Amino acid sequence: MITSAYTSFFKELSNHNNKEWFYANKKWYEQDVKKPFLNLLNGLIPQLMEWDDRILSDPKKAVFRINKDIRFSKDKSPYHLIMKAGFSPQGKKSIYPGYYLGIDSDKVHVGGGLFMLQPQHLKIVREKIAKDTDAFLKIISSKDFKTAFSALKGEKSKRLDKGLLDSAEKTALMYNKQFYAMAEFPLQDHYSSDNLSQFILGYFEKIRPLNSYLNTALIT
Repeated sequence: MITSAYTSFFKELSNHNNKEWFYANKKWYEQDVKKPFLNLLNGLIPQLMEWDDRILSDPKKAVFRINKDIRFSKDKSPYHLIMKAGFSPQGKKSIYPGYYLGIDSDKVHVGGGLFMLQPQHLKIVREKIAKDTDAFLKIISSKDFKTAFSALKGEKSKRLDKGLLDSAEKTALMYNKQFYAMAEFPLQDHYSSDNLSQFILGYFEKIRPLNSYLNTALIT
């Protein structure tokens, strides 16, 4: 279970974001951050595999590294201040939509959809939405979706293929380069809770129809 020690670690790391401090406190990280985070993922994965048997069973394969890639960044602090995991068919970096979980010192971030789309896959998704706009809009305007996530998110393109402009009149979301939803809630309300995994799955279930819709575009 995640406790206040998880929060304390990341607050200290934010003040000492360097390799020396991290290695001096690696046992703290392993015991109070990494271990409970992996245990939480173990509680999520069985249900996610029931929804889609292509999702991998090993929680370690869902976790993103805490180490940052600082090669092209102005910020040279070496560690993320959050634990992140992605659950997609065939792995966290697959082309398929999936579910996202991030937990920092104060908040739990939950969501899903498509975050990283190559141009050829973006074209396929946009064509799917153009052909089946009403079904797409029904999903993201449903009460469950709007209550949990408010609205669909994603960066937008400035231009659109001419063949999609008519569909863009029905929804400006045709311009999206990403199709995802995200919500957050306080972590401290769930310290030492056995129910945190079920609470997170409640959000995942509300984004499941969107993932199913996007999946049909990419698997056909």
